[in-house]
Amino acid sequence: MRVRPGPVLAALALLLLPGCVRPVLLDSEVLACREGDEGTPANGVVLLAQSVPSAAWVPCLETIPLGWDVSGLEVTDEEAHFWLDSDRDGARAVEIRLDEGCDTTGATRIPSDREAMQRWERVTQVFPQYVGTRIYVFDGGCISMLFRLAGENRAEPLGFATQGIGAVPRDAVRAAVHEQTDGRLELGS
Repeated sequence: MRVRPGPVLAALALLLLPGCVRPVLLDSEVLACREGDEGTPANGVVLLAQSVPSAAWVPCLETIPLGWDVSGLEVTDEEAHFWLDSDRDGARAVEIRLDEGCDTTGATRIPSDREAMQRWERVTQVFPQYVGTRIYVFDGGCISMLFRLAGENRAEPLGFATQGIGAVPRDAVRAAVHEQTDGRLELGS
């Protein structure tokens, strides 16, 4: 599915009314960190950015490996999250959330693999499923990656979360919205 940015951004603006919740079925292109020749963030990333206006960073997909699919996106005026299904680990094996704040109680702070972000890890179950949360805290928000992995190979999905799930600066999303709509729409701050 290839969608032209301008009309979609205009339509998305109508969806961004306070209190609205919109579950959406989509493909991975909608949440791409860079889309098209200009390398601008995809339209789903704009929705994520709009949901948490204080967040300096917005989650997105750098890559999505074979066997994984984006299964949904839910956006409100206070938070946003999307799910990834795995052919080996099941439905909603990974959930990525963008929030204004995250609870790091019971989590361990470890060296971050992302600039300008603190990284926290919390494992709540190892067997029969691996259940845990990776949290990145930054100015104005946080990104949480919740894992519910049923497969035997846990290194692959955890590696995917490290390399496949990216983040773009809010300022880049703001500039893309302004440019793609010729200044008709602005990303709130």
